[in-house]
Amino acid sequence: MTRRGLFVLIGAFVALVLVVAGVFYAIREGVGPLADPDVCTAATSEHSVSLTPEQAENASIIAAVAERRRMPARALTIAIATAYQESKIENLSGGDRDSLGLFQQRPSQGWGSREQIQDPYYASNAFYDALEKVEGYADLEVTEAAQAVQRSAYPDAYADHEQDARTVASALSGNSEGAFSCVVDGSAASEQTMGDNGLTRRADSVRRDLDTAFGELALGGFEPGGVTAGHMEGSAHYEGRAIDIFFRPVNADQQRRGWAVAHYLVANAGRLDIEHVIFDDRIWTAGNFSDDGWRQYDPPGLGSDDSAERRAILEHRDHVHVDVA
Repeated sequence: MTRRGLFVLIGAFVALVLVVAGVFYAIREGVGPLADPDVCTAATSEHSVSLTPEQAENASIIAAVAERRRMPARALTIAIATAYQESKIENLSGGDRDSLGLFQQRPSQGWGSREQIQDPYYASNAFYDALEKVEGYADLEVTEAAQAVQRSAYPDAYADHEQDARTVASALSGNSEGAFSCVVDGSAASEQTMGDNGLTRRADSVRRDLDTAFGELALGGFEPGGVTAGHMEGSAHYEGRAIDIFFRPVNADQQRRGWAVAHYLVANAGRLDIEHVIFDDRIWTAGNFSDDGWRQYDPPGLGSDDSAERRAILEHRDHVHVDVA
């Protein structure tokens, strides 16, 4: 072998080692491109359904509006089944005649302007306004309640989506814990410049998004100038990249509400550059780990002799933690 050939061989070997090392690092750290990052899953013990990121984001808004209005899970099931049939839970810019949006509502029929109907929040509220006028809707079959609102030419078609709608509604309402997950690429570069409120731009986007979706929530873990104590070493809170959403006291309803918010955050993780969501001793992580869904959370610093109150805090039983890249 010539000297030049030897150098080429050595160079190829070094390149291969670097590639392997890079792949190992990405797998270990849970970052890097994913084989199929475009899928979300709602899963209960009875059924599982896949959604695209667009469907997941729209369904999470429909669910958040129901939660904000304190509507029962049955109302959410009806709304999701309707959106499945009318638009495949996509915010369509057109349809039959002048139909638009998630529920194919028509400006000519008094549902609102084109701009309003194409706003998922407006469209969801308009649907629930009409549903609440249907006497005894919670006791009707899903397809009957949906038809009473929509007055479709295909009144029985909503029933085709009932099982999927029940599963999605159970997850996004928080009635099924750890039941909604998305595979999300976690390759966004970190951003660490704090604004006036002690949050980075991305973290503040999450705060504003939560306010739009759920209204007033008990938020913490940040303050003007940044927090300097009260969290574990290396916490994203110290960099202004994290927010805590509190659900106290710890009880069944607060736990359900916490899961509703946690699942909403995961459904919108790709859009909001979310890296981690932690709640109720479970964690979801963007990147390669997102393929595992919700995993058991092992709190750093938790000791066997810690008080129940400290354990609840460290295990995130009383608050949802979210941080961004």
